[in-house]
Amino acid sequence: MRALIDTIARRKVDAHRPCPRFIVHEEGWRSVSARLAEGHWCLRGLWGDTGVVHMAVLDEAPSPAQTAVVSLDCPAGRFPSVGALNPAAIRLERAIRSMFALEPVGLPDRRPWLDLGFWDIAHPLAAPPPVPSPASGWGGSAPYDFLPVEGEGLHQIPVGPVHAGIIEPGHFRFTANGETVVRLEERLGYVHKGIEALMAGATLERAARLAGRTSGDSTVAYAIAFAHALEAAWEIDMPPRALHLRALMAEIERLANHFGDIGAICNDASFSLMHAQCGILRERVLRTADACFGHRLMMDCVVPGGVAYDVPGGFDTAILSLLDEIERTFPKLIALYDNTASLQDRTATTGILSPALARRFGAGGYVGRASGRAFDARKTLAYPPYDGLEFDVPVLADGDVNSRVWIRIREVEQSLRLIEQVVRRLPASSIRNELPAASGTREGLGLVEGFRGDVLVWLRTEGARVSRCHLRDPSWFQWPLLEAVIEGNIVADFPLCNKSFNCSYSGHDL
Repeated sequence: MRALIDTIARRKVDAHRPCPRFIVHEEGWRSVSARLAEGHWCLRGLWGDTGVVHMAVLDEAPSPAQTAVVSLDCPAGRFPSVGALNPAAIRLERAIRSMFALEPVGLPDRRPWLDLGFWDIAHPLAAPPPVPSPASGWGGSAPYDFLPVEGEGLHQIPVGPVHAGIIEPGHFRFTANGETVVRLEERLGYVHKGIEALMAGATLERAARLAGRTSGDSTVAYAIAFAHALEAAWEIDMPPRALHLRALMAEIERLANHFGDIGAICNDASFSLMHAQCGILRERVLRTADACFGHRLMMDCVVPGGVAYDVPGGFDTAILSLLDEIERTFPKLIALYDNTASLQDRTATTGILSPALARRFGAGGYVGRASGRAFDARKTLAYPPYDGLEFDVPVLADGDVNSRVWIRIREVEQSLRLIEQVVRRLPASSIRNELPAASGTREGLGLVEGFRGDVLVWLRTEGARVSRCHLRDPSWFQWPLLEAVIEGNIVADFPLCNKSFNCSYSGHDL
């Protein structure tokens, strides 16, 4: 099979970096869609623009893997649906319809997505002038047509969008036969905050801050992805120390979130001891982050050109002390999880995601790796400084809740290994390079590994301002799979399945 870049019939856009962007005709667009449907390539993003639609694709076969962006002009406001061949694209295309008024011809599901019917305008990112929404205001929203389910003895259980506790809003519509779930359908978009609209015309500093607020638990991952896209577009070299400090922040963020998830999954199985102990470890990680970078979540610490803050003196002692505490405590918690039969009874064989479905949707992070998909942007794309660090990518094949817990456990171990390497090898250099004088149009793409999976940022700058920026959370490819894994399970196991995925509402709804 020819490599990705050699296969696409195209006209190359010279201003796009680090991967190429090709402008294709409809035939080329359909050809790329077919390759995705056949499983040769993997869809990594699909987004709209003014009169244009873009698609990011990945070919994992060569080493290193190849990424490209394919663009199709839509002068009539229409383009051939990718979702007609590849279900992973369906929600992305529904979002394009809601935001840009571009019509995916052949899209199997034409219901609105993100637009819940109470915006003042329809298609807010379409070419101006904006069109007044026919159903503006909370009272004008038309009923949402959930997919029908046929059969005897079925009943529906609506859950949300408002949930108990500190959790973002999302609606789940269960159709069940007794306690067995026949179908789950999600309706999201309740935390849409217009980030992509706010990005248009923003200064680079403001755009970087917005990117870091796309999903608060992944603020470092988003900030790094945005920085990668901008630095590639502007051809900015990075100081070695800044690269290592970014990796340190990314692994601290991964540790904190994995500890939180492991404890929360166990808590949903009524095993509160694990929840409490993992909560203690998470708190220790967050306090160490605050001591090293001045913020528990390390928000605004990654900036284009480097990092905003250097670590203080003696930081290595604090971090190595944290690693020592985790290495003493965490194995005991792992043994407790593994040896508690009642807990294993709830997590093993529950919510199984098949490897074939994980591959078809290009599921990343612990969701994909628990179902046999070994993709990890840190290893597959090998961006610095990970290309010079030693770590493994854990992969399992069972695809159940238990496997997603074990992937997190193994990734905690690998993050400890990476953090120690970064601390002991931290080079002496500046922490930030100044951005050059802005001129012309530049485009860039960043793809980095967050704790949920790969985060994608694509941007175009005009001078010193962002004219278009698209951010894609890994949850776009994971939310539909949650619907699939709960089928055939009992309603009471949904919290376990849901938490084992831990998809982002905020990152999805933008």
